[in-house]
Amino acid sequence: MKSSSFARPSLSSILQPVFSLRPKHGRPIICSTILPKPHTPIYLRPPAFQATLSELKKWHIWAKNQATSVGSTFSDLDNGPDSTLLHRELNWLVEDALEQPAILLPQNSRNNYDDATPLSIRACLDDLYKLWKQRIEERRPFQYVVGCEHWRDLILSVEEGVLIPRPETEMILDLVDNAVKGNEELKNGLWADLGTGSGALAIGVARILGLGCGRVFATDLSPIAVAVASYNVERYNLQDRIAVRLGSWFDPLKDVQGELSGFVSNPPYIPSEDINGLQAEVSKHEPRLALDGGANGMNDLIHLCNGAASMLKPGGFFAFETNGEKQSKFLVDYMHTKVKGSFYGVNIISDFAGIQRFVTGYRA
Repeated sequence: MKSSSFARPSLSSILQPVFSLRPKHGRPIICSTILPKPHTPIYLRPPAFQATLSELKKWHIWAKNQATSVGSTFSDLDNGPDSTLLHRELNWLVEDALEQPAILLPQNSRNNYDDATPLSIRACLDDLYKLWKQRIEERRPFQYVVGCEHWRDLILSVEEGVLIPRPETEMILDLVDNAVKGNEELKNGLWADLGTGSGALAIGVARILGLGCGRVFATDLSPIAVAVASYNVERYNLQDRIAVRLGSWFDPLKDVQGELSGFVSNPPYIPSEDINGLQAEVSKHEPRLALDGGANGMNDLIHLCNGAASMLKPGGFFAFETNGEKQSKFLVDYMHTKVKGSFYGVNIISDFAGIQRFVTGYRA
C-alpha cells in the first residue's frame, strides 16, 4: 500500500468522550460514552520488530504459495478474490509491514543483502503468518488485515465492526461538490453524514466545504464506528469542522432539527435474506448492522427519507446510496406519494458502472 504523508496521530483525544459542535443556540451536546480504542493500521506503527532476511523470505514464499493455492476457488464460489488479487494484496502487506519493502518484492529479487541481515518490521513475524492465514483460511477482508482502506485520496482506518468504504460511494462526494458550487448557503451550512462508519463521507464533505463556516456532523449507532471515525477525523486534522456523535441516524441531531443544509448517507440496504449469499469477506466479517436493510432492504432508506422532511431546512440537499434501480425508483415514488410536497428536484443518478445507485434532491 502507498505510504501516507500524514504523521502518526496522538490517540489521546480519541479516548476523550467528547464529540460536539456548538449548535446555533445553547450549549454543545456532549456524548459521555467511553469509546473503545481504535487499532493503529500496520503502516502507521513504528518498526519495532526485527526478523532476518532469510526468515522474511521464508514467510513470503509460504504466503505466495498460500495465495497461489486458491486459484479461482473463491471467485467461482462467491465472486471472492482469485490468486492474482491475493498476490497483489500480499505485495501491499509487504509494503505496509516492512520498513524496506523493496527487498522482498519480485522486481527487487537481486540485492546485496545477506540472508542473516536483520530487517525492521511493523508487526512481528508470528503476526505476519497469522494475518495472512486469516486472509486465506478465514476470508478475513484484506482491509481488516492491514487496518486501513485507500478510498478516493484518503487512507482510512478500518477494523472489525466498521464497514469498509466502497469505491462507488465516492461518487456521493461529487454530487455534494456539484450541489455546493455557486451556493454559498449550502457551502456555509450545517451538514450531516448519517451512519458514518469510518467517517469517509464526513471527511470528504468537510474538505469540499473548505475553510468557510460549513460544518459536518457524523453520526453512528456503533461505538466502534464512532471511535474509528473520530480517529480518522483527527488524522486529517478536521476535528474542529467535524463532530462525531454516537446514536441512531437523526437522534443525536435533535439540537439542530430543521437547520441542516444538507446530509448524505450510505445506509444498510441489503435485503436480510441476501446477506448470507454475499462474498464471505462481507457476510462473515463486515458488521451486519451496516449491511442489513430489512426484508426488502428499504427500512433505513425510508426512515432517512422521512427524517429529511423534518431535519433539512428549505433548499437543503440530500444524497442517498441505494442497492440499485429497484430501490432508487421505490424511494422516488415514496417521495412523490407518501411525503408529497416535501422535496423537489429529486433525481436518480447512476454510478460509474451504470447502476442507478443514488437518489438526490432538495427540501421544498
